[in-house]
Amino acid sequence: MKAKPFSLGRASALQPDAAAVLSGLPVAVAVLDAENRFRSVNPAAEQFLGLSAVQLDGKPLAELIAADHPIFLLIEQVRRTELSVADYDMDLEGPRFSKHGITVQGTRLAELPDAVVLVLQDASTARSLDRQLSFRGAARSVSGMAAILAHEVKNPLSGIRGAAQLLEASVGAADRDLAVLIRDEADRIRALVDRMEMFGEKPIAREAVNIHRVLEHVRRLAQTGFAAAVRFQELYDPSLPAVWGNRDQLVQVLLNLVKNATEAIVDANVEAGEITLMSGYQHGVRVALPGSGRAQQLPILVVVRDNGPGIREDIRRDLFEPFVTSRASGSGLGLALVAKIVGDHGGLIEVESRPGRTEFRLHLPMIPEGIRPPDNE
Repeated sequence: MKAKPFSLGRASALQPDAAAVLSGLPVAVAVLDAENRFRSVNPAAEQFLGLSAVQLDGKPLAELIAADHPIFLLIEQVRRTELSVADYDMDLEGPRFSKHGITVQGTRLAELPDAVVLVLQDASTARSLDRQLSFRGAARSVSGMAAILAHEVKNPLSGIRGAAQLLEASVGAADRDLAVLIRDEADRIRALVDRMEMFGEKPIAREAVNIHRVLEHVRRLAQTGFAAAVRFQELYDPSLPAVWGNRDQLVQVLLNLVKNATEAIVDANVEAGEITLMSGYQHGVRVALPGSGRAQQLPILVVVRDNGPGIREDIRRDLFEPFVTSRASGSGLGLALVAKIVGDHGGLIEVESRPGRTEFRLHLPMIPEGIRPPDNE
């Protein structure tokens, strides 16, 4: 006979105020019975596991996580010792989720024999915020360097380029190629300095932006150009509110991510290369960046996913730092600029990568109350 479900939200098990607290907790809380079947979850656990409370009710944990995973040893240790047990930096992967660096805490529940309460804390957002603050500091360094280069390099480059043009018109055919080479290299260096100047601390003009129009625009640009051989899949939430941001800068961010995804697929000769563009609404992501004066909700999620070879592990942690690149011809400024623009929006950017799947996730703010949404929203 099936046991009667135990609910965190029932007044018979908990005082109403305690149930409300559990429902409002930003960390995932789940109750497992003696057979490691889900008996109850709070909303944060639903989001963490990618399934609703109804879908999880009675489902064995082993259907979501491999039966030989260390989390089962932790659960058995809780039952055996009747003590609270914690493990840190654990990786959890299932059909609907892939989490890394998770803190798992388990404790007994007296109201249900051999039941275990699991608390799952995902520190990835906090780590992303810490790294993003480092990126912003690195961006300021690049900005200062660009100011020096603009003054000390741009003027001499103009003279070098002008001299190369004069030589190109006056020398013989044998030397003309050298003059063209000098001119082209001067243009390349100037373009690099111009890109570095984009890291300057300038306020952005914001408005209500329909992110789906931005994504569609980026897809069209890519498919008619550099990504003509790549298949696109679009999975959008039609009820998503507008983003509070700068349309042109968001186009720049997403075009850069799509271009990188395409290059990864093409360079690795991936058959049936595919890029997936997704959007969604998520609760509970709230950060306060230094100088903002208040915490900001980041409920809008935008994802760019590809089925390329993945990002090398040795550069993954520093991927958004200036001058970090896996391409021999890359400058290493593209993703650093992406991180800066997202940070200027008060948002967060995260990346998860393994062979066959790389996913960049943008967490962005929605329009404040009282702001008119874009037309045809």
